[in-house]
Parts: sequence; C-alpha cells; structure tokens
Amino acid sequence: MDQTLVSTSLLLTILLLCQCTTTTLAQAPAPGPAGPTNVTKILEKAGQFTTLIRLFKITQIGDQINTQLNNSNQGLTIFAPTDNAFASLPAGTLNSLSDQQKVSLIQFHILPTYLTTTQFQTVSNPVRTQAGDSANGAFPLNVTTSGNQVNITTGVNEATVSNTMYTDNQLAVYQVDKVLLPLSIFGTPSPTPAPTSPKATKKKAAAADSPVAGGDSPDASEAGDRRRVHGVLGLGVAVVAMLYHL
Repeated sequence: MDQTLVSTSLLLTILLLCQCTTTTLAQAPAPGPAGPTNVTKILEKAGQFTTLIRLFKITQIGDQINTQLNNSNQGLTIFAPTDNAFASLPAGTLNSLSDQQKVSLIQFHILPTYLTTTQFQTVSNPVRTQAGDSANGAFPLNVTTSGNQVNITTGVNEATVSNTMYTDNQLAVYQVDKVLLPLSIFGTPSPTPAPTSPKATKKKAAAADSPVAGGDSPDASEAGDRRRVHGVLGLGVAVVAMLYHL
C-alpha cells in the first residue's frame, strides 16, 4: 500500500514538472530577426571612417548599398580608406571634385562581387568596380597578393589592405591605407601638341616645291647646253674661214 502511494506521488510530481516545463517553453519569446545590414553602422562601429561615412551620405551611395544588400543576393566588396588616408591627400582635393566625380570616386572603392582575401589571389585584373569601365585611362583597378598581403594599384597610386573589418558571405569590408585614386579623375592628361601656324605650313610647302639648294633647275640646264652648242659651231666657222683664205 505504501509503495503504491509513493509511486502515485512520483507520477503526479513528474506530470506537474512536465506541465510547468511545457508552459515555460511556450511563453519564451522567439529570437528576433537579424537586423538589416547597414554599411554606415559597420563603419561607425569600427571608428576612424568619418570622412568616408560623410561621402557615403553626400553621394547617397550608403543607402544604395544597404538597399542592394537587403533586397538581393548580390554580394559586394568595399575598400574603406581611413580618415588618415583622406587626410594625406593634398589640401582641397575633395573640394575640387564635382558631385559626379565624388560619386565615381566612392564607386571606385566598391566591387560588385563578394571577394574573400583568398579569392584576391586568383582574381582577374583589371578588376571591375561600380565606377564602370576598367580599361586603361578610365577606372582600372589591379589587385595583387604577396604572401598574406593584398596590394591595390590604380595607375595613379598604390594601397594596401591592412585589415578585414567585416564579412558575412555577402558583404566584405576591407580597410585600406590610402584613398584609391582613379586614373580618369586624377591621372595626368597627355600633353596636346602645339598647333602649326598657317605661315609655317606655307613656308614648308614652298620649300618642298623649290629645287634643292646647290642644284640647277631644268630650264637652266637646257640654256647651258644651248650655249655650248653655239660655241662649238662658232669655232668651226672660224676654222673654215681661215682655211679658205689660205
């Protein structure tokens, strides 16, 4: 009898514990959804990217990046220059750019694909950026590696990837030690040849038509030949006259 009561008490205790556990699990809140990717917040959290954040806002490229990342599966790779990198530019560089040039400058730091540091070793150069044409003279960007170091060349300057700031298999943000300067904006234009004056052109044409210095024209040569023939004939007449008188 006592054993039956003990067994019944244990069974009731187990049932009560199961009911409490089930109620507790049912009332526990579900994990909230992951927040949308925000490149500005990533840069703010990392610090030392005030100038880049300001340019993202001015050009509205930051909003475009966030929209693309949260509404598509397309990946992006961003090279993020630090405030020190921008400070090392010649004074007035950013202020001298037009609004469109500022957009192109920031787009030049964004690749339309997600790349890991390992993939930099096999990437095909020149790498295409969101700035557009990667042909020489436009927006060429070349990425090379040496051991674990990733180097970037633009045709104007060179930079090095100094840190991986963020990666989530869709977005990769890499810190670079210099601002990447595109050739189409900061390249030195080829010197334009000086135009030839009309007078110089006429003088050259006249010189080309005139006989070579020291040479005789065809008319002068013919006149000389006639004089030599007349001289020989005159000498012959004189000799005949002398023989006639003898």
